[in-house]
Amino acid sequence: MVDSQYFLPNDIGISALDCAEAFRLLSPQEKMYAHYLSRASWYGGLAVLLQTSPESPVIFILLQRIFRKQSPGQLEAVATAAGLSSEEFQAFLVYAAGLYANMGNYKSFGDSKFVPNLPKDKLDALVRATQAFQEDPAEMGALWDSCSCLIFSLKDKQKQLGLGDKGITTYFSGNCCLEDAELAQKFLDSKKLSAYNTRLFKKENGEKTCYEVRLASAVKKDCTVDGECESCCGCFDFEGKEFSVKRGDYAPLMERVCFYLQKAQAHAANDNQKKMLGEYMQSFTLGSVEAHKEGSRYWIKDKGPIVESYIGFIESYRDPFGSRGEFEGFVAVVNKAMSERFAKLVSSAEVLLPELPWPREFEKDTFLKPDFTSLDVLTFAGSGIPAGINIPNYDDIRQSEGFKNVSLGNVLAVAYSTEKEKLTFLEEDDKDLFVKWKSPSFEVQVGLHELLGHGSGKLFVQDNKGKFNFDQSTVINPETGELVSSWYQDSETWDSKFSTLASSYEECRAECVGLYLSLNKDVLSIFGHEGQDAEDVVYVNWLSMVRGGLLGLEFYTPESKNWRQAHMQARFVILRVLLEAGEGLVGLKEVTGADGKPDALITLDRSKINTVGKDAIHKFLCKLQVFKSTADVDKGRAFYEGYSTVSENGDHNFMRLRETVLLRKEDRKIFVQANTRINEESVELVEYESNASGLIQSFVERFEDNDKLEADLLEMSRMDSSCWC
Repeated sequence: MVDSQYFLPNDIGISALDCAEAFRLLSPQEKMYAHYLSRASWYGGLAVLLQTSPESPVIFILLQRIFRKQSPGQLEAVATAAGLSSEEFQAFLVYAAGLYANMGNYKSFGDSKFVPNLPKDKLDALVRATQAFQEDPAEMGALWDSCSCLIFSLKDKQKQLGLGDKGITTYFSGNCCLEDAELAQKFLDSKKLSAYNTRLFKKENGEKTCYEVRLASAVKKDCTVDGECESCCGCFDFEGKEFSVKRGDYAPLMERVCFYLQKAQAHAANDNQKKMLGEYMQSFTLGSVEAHKEGSRYWIKDKGPIVESYIGFIESYRDPFGSRGEFEGFVAVVNKAMSERFAKLVSSAEVLLPELPWPREFEKDTFLKPDFTSLDVLTFAGSGIPAGINIPNYDDIRQSEGFKNVSLGNVLAVAYSTEKEKLTFLEEDDKDLFVKWKSPSFEVQVGLHELLGHGSGKLFVQDNKGKFNFDQSTVINPETGELVSSWYQDSETWDSKFSTLASSYEECRAECVGLYLSLNKDVLSIFGHEGQDAEDVVYVNWLSMVRGGLLGLEFYTPESKNWRQAHMQARFVILRVLLEAGEGLVGLKEVTGADGKPDALITLDRSKINTVGKDAIHKFLCKLQVFKSTADVDKGRAFYEGYSTVSENGDHNFMRLRETVLLRKEDRKIFVQANTRINEESVELVEYESNASGLIQSFVERFEDNDKLEADLLEMSRMDSSCWC
């Protein structure tokens, strides 16, 4: 039997993202703008298939061809005739839905592989019985033969994403290891090139090691082209190795992205949007992160748009080294009522920031008030949909020019609604409170996490002219009592400096800010919570965090001692910190469940949150910020990894608790998203059922040039097939 953590259960929650009312209220121009941005996002999002695993693009094409010929309803009789039970056919549909929703065969949240929950011979029989296979047995047979073994393979290296012997990645060729990633980062820093839109391929040329840095771009020429003063491409010697920088990664997809961005530009609401899209097109055409940064600057200036969007190589969670961005694009409509609350929070930020536990010198010189809106998602293309976002991720822009925060309201409404019978590891009374207050408390946490978590804190930097952004003769490190003695050099960023640690460390810092400031009564009042209700919101927020720390154990791989999900590692670290605080603040014990199987119970003493809990987070959060501000990687890594350790020793056997968590885990919900299409002169919204069949149908109808698109995907996949061995 396959371990249950490697397949999606037949009863997995599948919910539709409701945006019908928000879309209906848009003007015809806004609908057209949203439509073309959605097209750009969906086509660009297909790059994630190529960023996830060698087999993901092929599986996607196989499924698209099957379902374009026969709907899930039509296939059911075919499956029965091929010898599949109804449960096995449902498992096939759930696998297909999971592949589409995650844009690959690895979970977007946790990075572990998932395989079909039916025997390989049964799936083989179904594939061969489909109309698509019958009509083109040679092509379909070739597709199936090239991916069928990898679909089911659970060899140790293929169980999760990772670098070298720790897992699978297509950000690096299969012969790369951590040392190669570190050397490539040094090279990129020396050339002042960002890693965000790159992949790295290592080749042996005789006795010399050669590295190819490939930029995502529609243009394949490596020479100077229109719009450039000079090309960043070429061959370079660096520390005895040869590096070549080339263009053209995902070129057919980047061409389509640019085509639809240009269409959207004609329906933009203002000059900032037009200039923003122009820079994005330049970025995706030439492979220029600098152009994307310029587009992001215009995006920041576009205050309070009705249709909000962002697109590009954004989050670096899934790069095992932590520097390369996964493609994502979203299009959403502002929820005005909820956005008013977030606007009040922004207005209070300058009062709240001084409450954070680090010295004033460790905070930005001025708080650049960002847009903070609640959005109903129309389109979110990529591997998964978050609850909130703080972008852009470029340190220099966030420090000195600003950023935006968004809370995705229709995602929150669906993803974090909770059924009592599915709640694990809590006492009965806590379950009742949890069901009532989970969504409201999470709304508060997301707001604080994004705005004042990711939006706070200063990085100490010395620029290329030797100038410091702080007074190195007076600023004292509160951890040592001495002058600050380390900082970032001009070419270094948070991601490049802290690399593999950066994402989880930063998420932990933001989560702690949320916990800490959720104790502020004025904050709770902004969100409409007073008196006992406010106290319950705080309690459930903190309880949710410590429970999340226990649930986080699902995302730890003992074999490689590796965490697969940044947020869940962060929550485990916070659980450890609050357990360490003692005085009965948090209780965690192993028990036997009503079913006679191992279980666990986690408790939180609400009377000690404002004293013991607040003090523990105060001290911990200050250390996190100081190590981050001063670029003290060695101390920061030792400190954070100490709390991240999952062991059998001490007061709690976390390895045994991990087995209990896996035994009782519930998979994350999958979202079905609508499509938009032009009907004569107007844009209409096409919605789908909240089940696996509806999700599958949405993808079947999503792309227009299927034959050419699939040929391009297949060619891109085959071009690099030898690199993963």
